[in-house]
Amino acid sequence: MSALPHEPGPRPYADPHRLEAHEGPQTPAELRAALAVISPTALVAFNAEFDAARFGAPQAEVVAKYRRTVAFATRPEVTAAIATSLDGTADARPVAELWAHLDREDRIA
Repeated sequence: MSALPHEPGPRPYADPHRLEAHEGPQTPAELRAALAVISPTALVAFNAEFDAARFGAPQAEVVAKYRRTVAFATRPEVTAAIATSLDGTADARPVAELWAHLDREDRIA
């Protein structure tokens, strides 16, 4: 999908370490299309897991797992974050920052 001249282009992920709900494929059809491009094997696995999962949380878990697969395989900021983490050049986030983030999430929920 291309943006009109007055519309912003595709926005990169806000945080390469986190996949927000509004980022990436938004429907099963979009997810299947993205997986077909990345890996036919991943698409077959997704279809099997999705079809076998019960409605609700189990299906949501399957969708979340494969949305992460798409993000890891397609977003340059995600692949860059993975590469810096693996080669040891990533800045480690302090544990206090993690706990503060989790506390904020708990207060919101």
